[in-house]
This record gives sequence, structure tokens and C-alpha cells, in this order.
Amino acid sequence: MALKSSSYEKLRCFPNILKFIQTLLVIGLVILPPKIYAQSNDDCLMCHSDNELTMEKKGKEISLFVDENVYKSSSHSKLNCIACHKGFDAEAMPHAENIQDVKCVSCHQKDLTKHSFHPQIIKSKGLGKTQDTSCKSCHGIHDVMKVNSSRSKWNQTNLISSCGYCHKEATEHFVNSNHGIAFKNGDKFAPNCISCHKSPITRSAFGDKIVDKKIAQEKLCLSCHLDDEDVKNRTTPSTGFIHAYDKSVHGLALHIEKNGDAASCIDCHESHNVLKGTDSRSTVNRLNIPNTCGKCHSAIQSEFSESIHGQLVAKGNGDAPSCTNCHGEHNILRADDPNSPVAFQNVSREICSPCHESVALSEKYGMSANRYKTFSESYHGLALSGGSATVANCGSCHGVHNIKPSSDPTSMIHKDNLVKTCGSCHPGANETFTKGTIHVTLEKDDEPILYWISTIYISLLFSILGGMFLHNLLDLIKKSKIKKLKQLGHIREEKHGHALYLRMTVNERIQHATMAISFMILVLTGFMLRYPESWWVSHIRDIWPDAVEYRSWIHRIAAIAMILVSLYHIYYIAFTQRGRQLVKDLFPTLKDFTDAIGIAKFNLGLSKEKPKLDRFSYVEKAEYWALVWGTIVMTVTGLLMWIYIDYIGVFSKLDWDIARTIHYYEAWLAFLAIVIWHFYFVIFNPDVYPMSLAWFKGTVTEEEMAEEHPLELERIKRKQAEERMKSEESSDEV
Repeated sequence: MALKSSSYEKLRCFPNILKFIQTLLVIGLVILPPKIYAQSNDDCLMCHSDNELTMEKKGKEISLFVDENVYKSSSHSKLNCIACHKGFDAEAMPHAENIQDVKCVSCHQKDLTKHSFHPQIIKSKGLGKTQDTSCKSCHGIHDVMKVNSSRSKWNQTNLISSCGYCHKEATEHFVNSNHGIAFKNGDKFAPNCISCHKSPITRSAFGDKIVDKKIAQEKLCLSCHLDDEDVKNRTTPSTGFIHAYDKSVHGLALHIEKNGDAASCIDCHESHNVLKGTDSRSTVNRLNIPNTCGKCHSAIQSEFSESIHGQLVAKGNGDAPSCTNCHGEHNILRADDPNSPVAFQNVSREICSPCHESVALSEKYGMSANRYKTFSESYHGLALSGGSATVANCGSCHGVHNIKPSSDPTSMIHKDNLVKTCGSCHPGANETFTKGTIHVTLEKDDEPILYWISTIYISLLFSILGGMFLHNLLDLIKKSKIKKLKQLGHIREEKHGHALYLRMTVNERIQHATMAISFMILVLTGFMLRYPESWWVSHIRDIWPDAVEYRSWIHRIAAIAMILVSLYHIYYIAFTQRGRQLVKDLFPTLKDFTDAIGIAKFNLGLSKEKPKLDRFSYVEKAEYWALVWGTIVMTVTGLLMWIYIDYIGVFSKLDWDIARTIHYYEAWLAFLAIVIWHFYFVIFNPDVYPMSLAWFKGTVTEEEMAEEHPLELERIKRKQAEERMKSEESSDEV
């Protein structure tokens, strides 16, 4: 060891003085007590107070200067130098080359365990040779201070800079983070380096036990954000929001599956540069989220970056959806979880609709605000709302992470790609199959033919049903008034016999029952599809959970039954005498027109005489021929929709939309006509109330015949009289 010092050189110039001093030291050692002759700090400082005192070690020049003032103000000021610096001959100057390293643990053995966050320090027992593995690198050498001292490196005010001496990058991040800013501002609840690193949570501490490390890091974060009431009350996240992580796809993967790749707090929020989501620099800022998620989901991120949403996010558009807008944050669930917003049955309603139904966003970006509405009213949308697990949702056609506008040649909904997109569910689809507007509306500018069909039907619904209602209301008022007057004796009530008259044969009643049952099933199952979320459908699903699943099959079976009974009826009216007479009697005549006017005048009080009606009144004839028309229309349109998928390429989507529109409005027209027209005359009509049982028994009373079919009654009685007369004449001849 080569000692270099100006003081030492001066001493060598006075050899006699040096020998004198040595002699005195020897005498002192022999005569004086140990307390006196032990080397003091002043003795050491005779040389080490020289700020130019240096030595050469391993090719480097190092300072041996000790600032007396600094040392005297340190925690070790009452200790002699030799209390720490041991294992050398103090009289030998220069000292021995290999001086024993100072062992802090000789006094601070228990304190060493407190530094578990630095495993290297424990391993080296504080004697580490590198900057970050020894006691002195953190606590200093001769300037060791108590923590409560403002000059201590580990005082609250100096803590961050002390750690930053070695951990520069981490410190820079922390200082600018939410935690660092709060700590700087004196927030007593703000974490610092030690409060987080007091336990070993680093890669070096856990080695290849990645799962254990992540769980330890998670517990550390939750110790404040979940377990500390003071912190929890002062931070934005709620308890439920944070707890949701445990049941998320990430939390389950980490805790249950022990998957080290699962994201935990630090993976998303990072460790030292934790920033609020509103900060543009934050890793959880919605504009930065794709990159954060992309650290694990790189393939999806690459796909998303090319989508219309990803491109808008990259441009800093705050309206564009990012990963968390669809998947959630702490509460991310698997896509096959029925509670997940991106689950097959939920994605259209919960994810796509909020933006694509927004009037504000539609006006801002020139989009249509009815995309979800038109989808929800389509067969796909209705079936999806009804619980179908196979029908298409928004993602089926538009894509999931790769959504692009229809103008993009790579888009799934580009005109050149529609056949392939539709063909993924409908094998054999061709260009004819895809012709027609997808998100079709009934607006004139969208599909004129659908507009006119709906307009005509709506006009018919209001005019025909309104006319029926008014007709029946006047009829009800008039008949009720007459019945009341008869009860009061103001009108003489005619006496009638007890004879029963055949109205419907067994054959006709079976036809009627089959038609009625199939019609009601068709109405019920058809409207179940059209209104899947209505209260009565909910009740049906509560009683029979699989009702929606089997709805289509029940609907088709009922349709087949109606078609078969209709075909049999054609046979009946064509090849049986009673059937032919039935059609003849049901055929409209001029008398029906005059009867309708006469009834209207009678009910309005404009005429005192009520027209006499025959076997079938204009009411029943209108019912019959409306049923014929409705059955034909519903059969044709229903079969077209049914075979549309089986005969792909024959019919276009526009053809299907036309059939569907007609089918829908015709169903409403038929249903309401039955309720308003047929049910009134069979049930609520005062002449037959509470119900005419002709459909069940096949017969009606003479009183009912007299009120509803007087001409037929007169004809029957006249025929009976003629037959009686003939019988009497033949008896007289005999």
C-alpha cells in the first residue's frame, strides 16, 4: 500500500523527533494504565483530518480523509475509530495493505434482518463489494445519522433521493407518479420506497416463483387500496371495484390456475410510475390501454391496431372504444361467461349499442343511430334476445377486434367479402343471397318497397280494425239497449221454441278447432320471436326454460297443421255437397252490402227496421274470406322465409325482407281482426253472451237463430211447414 500525504512527508524530515515520540509511547505503554495508552480518535485524526490524504488501491486512488465535524455529529460520535476499524497495527504507518473490512453486523446483527428487501445485503452480511450491497452504501461511513435527524439519508425528506442514488430510473418514475407526488406533498398515507419494499417482492427475491411474487405484490397493493380504511376512503376505486379482480379472468388464472402469465396490479399499473387513468402518460389511460394489454395479448393488439377503433385510439380520439370499454377493468370475465359484457348473447346490447345508438356520436361522426335498433328488430337480433346461442351477433359479421368500415377492402362487410362472411353461417351463400340492405329500415329512402308495404298495412290496420271496432261498439250499444228495454217490459219479447238448429257438423267443427288451435299457437310462437323480452314471454320462460329453444319447431308444426287443414278444406268444399253449398252461401252478394248499410242505420237510430240476415251475414262472410286471404298470404310468406336458408341463392335478402314484412303485418291484422271481430260476435255479443257454443255443440237455439239468422230460420220453418203439408196430404190420400 503506497501512502501519499504531505503530513507524512514532513514527519520523515525529522527522524530524531520521531524516535523521541516512539520512545515516549513505549514508556507510556509500560507505565500508564490501558485506558490512557489506548489509541484515541485524535491520534487517528492527526493524519486522517488531512483532506489530501489518499491511498492507491487496486489501481485507483481513494481518499482517506475523515471530516471531524461530520463524524462528531454522527450517531457513532462517541465511538473510537478502532471500535469499527479492527485487525491492524495502529502503530504501523502506513498501515497494513489488507485492512479488515468494517463489520457493521458486529453491533447491528438484529438490524440486518430488517433489510430483507435487499437479499444481497443479507447474503453478504453487509460487506458487499458493490455499491448496492453494503451497509455503507445506504447509511454512509462516518456520517451515519439517526433516522429522526433531518440530515439522515433515511429521514422522510431524504429517503427517495437516498434510494435514487443507486436506483436512478426507478426513482425518476416514482417522483413523477401519484404516489411520489403525494409523498412529496407530505401526505402521511403516501407510500415510499421502504413502505413498499420492506418485504422482498422483487424477481431476485422469488427467483422462478413468478406466481408467488405476483401474489405478494398484489397483497402489497391491497394492503392500502383495500385493507387500509384511511387510504380506501381517500382513493377513487371502491371496495367492490377492486374485489372484482379476484373473480376476473386474470385473478382466477393467477390464484386458481397458478398461471404466472396472468396480469396482476403491477402488470397494468406498473410499479414505480403509477399514474391516474386520466393522465395521458398513464399505462391505464384509455388511449394507452391497447399497448398495456398488448404486452400479453400481442396478436389481438396487432389486429386491433388495424381496426377503425384502434386507428382512432392511436390518433388520440377519446370517443373511440379501447380494450377496457368492452372488456371492463378489474372485472374482466371470460367471453363464455354469461355475465361477461362480451359474452355471445350480451355483446350487441351491452357493448355495441351504447355507442351506435348515441345520437351525439352519430351526429359527430356521420353514423347512423339506428344500427342496433335495426339489428334488434332483425331475425338475428330477435333470436339473440330470445336466447339463441347459434344466431349471429354484431361480431359475427363485423368482426371483434378487427372491425373495419365497409369501404375497406379487407373488411368482413365489404361487398366483395359478404358472400364469405354470410357463408360462415350459411354454407352455399352466393351474391344473390346477399342482395339487399343489411340494417334495413322501413324508411322510403332505404328500401322503398318495404316502406310502401308497411304504409299500406298500417293504413289497413287503422282503417279496417278501426271500422270493425266502431261497428261492434255501435252494435253492442244498440243490442244492450234493446235487451234492457225487454227486461223492463218496454219492448215485447217474442216467444221462441226450444228447437236446436244444426250450425256446424262434426267434420266442420274438427276443421274449425284445428284451424283455431294452430292459429293461436302460430300467434303465440310468432310473437315470442318478435317480442322476446315482453312480460308474458318471461313468464313462459319461467315455466318452461326451453320454450324459446323449441319455439321455432312448434311454430313450424303449427304452420304445417294449418296448411293441412286448409288443403282438406279445399277438398271439402270441392268434393262434398255440403261443402259446395257452404261456399255458395258464403259467396258475397249485393244483399251483403245493403245489409251492412241497413245495420249501420239501425244501430245509429236512423232506421227502425233491422235487416233480416241469412245463413251467413256480411260479418261471417267477411271473416271467412279474410281467413282465406290471410291463410294464403301467411302460408306463402312463411314458406319463403322457411325455405330461404335451404334454397340459398334462389332468393335474395330483399325477397326475405319483403316476405318477413308482409308476414309480420298480416299476423297483426289477422290477430286483431280475430280479437275485435270474431271474438265479439262469438263471446261478447249480447245475443250470445257469455258464448255461442256452436263451435262445440254444433247447434244454436231458435232464439239465437231468430236474432242472428232470421231469413234462414224462416226458410227452415217454411220448408218444415211444406214438408208437413206434403206429409198431411199424402196421409189424406191414403
